[in-house]
Amino acid sequence: MNTSIGVIGGGSWGTALSILLANKGLNVDLWIRNNEQVKIINNTRLNNKYLPDVHLPEGINVTNDIIKAVYEKDIVLLAVPSHAVRETVKKIKTNIRKDQVIVNVAKGIENDSLMRISEIVNEELTDYKYAILSGPSHAEEVAKNMPTAVVAASNDKQVTEYVQETFMAPTFRVYSSSDVIGVELGGSIKNVVALGAGISDGLGYGDNTKAALMNRGIAEITRLGVKMGANRYTFTGLSGIGDLIVTCTSMHSRNRRAGIKIGEGMNLDEAVESIGMVVEGVKTAKSAHQLSEKYNVELPISDAIYKVLYEGKNVKNAVDELMLRDKKNELEDYKW
Repeated sequence: MNTSIGVIGGGSWGTALSILLANKGLNVDLWIRNNEQVKIINNTRLNNKYLPDVHLPEGINVTNDIIKAVYEKDIVLLAVPSHAVRETVKKIKTNIRKDQVIVNVAKGIENDSLMRISEIVNEELTDYKYAILSGPSHAEEVAKNMPTAVVAASNDKQVTEYVQETFMAPTFRVYSSSDVIGVELGGSIKNVVALGAGISDGLGYGDNTKAALMNRGIAEITRLGVKMGANRYTFTGLSGIGDLIVTCTSMHSRNRRAGIKIGEGMNLDEAVESIGMVVEGVKTAKSAHQLSEKYNVELPISDAIYKVLYEGKNVKNAVDELMLRDKKNELEDYKW
């Protein structure tokens, strides 16, 4: 396979996937915005800011030239934060050909427009080949070749299978899906629930609390997803419950770590600053709140987290309100 890859974004995930692909013998250009960081990485072959002690193979060319990174590549991998996707695509759109495949690994929903990443890309690059790669996949573990499974989704079966084949490796198993809506929503809104899981930890609550939060969290993600046209079974898979588990339970999770700080008493700005990297769930909490209003779907956990983050609601009061809501039937969302 002589596939060439342009990776846009040198954070932990973009770097980890570059390592994965280069180890398969593929040609990878990794674009990083900060030119000083580019020089350091090219000299040391280490991206110490995001993945300390993980060596970058010689097959990765690190560059500050975004046009060079995408020029004549078979796959352009978008690994920038979700709120930067539109701006980034605008920069490269005149240098992208229709036979190139855009693979997105960002997880988020644009505030106000409420567009998923596929919708943003399609608006900027009409009729291009697009796939999303998502699932329970901490960059820190992928970079160290720890066994991982993810899902690739596209509306085009050939694109899905091409991406699946390109990224499959002995320690990186890729499943296929045609449910772009479900995969994108699951990967995005689980970050909001993970903030809640962290808040629970910061408050000193236990395993019972977290299990309830995760279970009811996937229930409300599914409720919204079905209303938006997703397949409900997608949320039982890797980009649903799989990603939710890893993001709510691991200290690799920025969202969980930020939530812990909030539960311990930090305000939102202090918590995010303490993490030192993008916490995707913060912006997605606003989008989830807006989506619940747009689709008239009840998202009690996401709504409570939104109120804590953006309306200054006391976290313990938010928990009390969740617990004291009207009685419900557990299976009321399911039509048999």
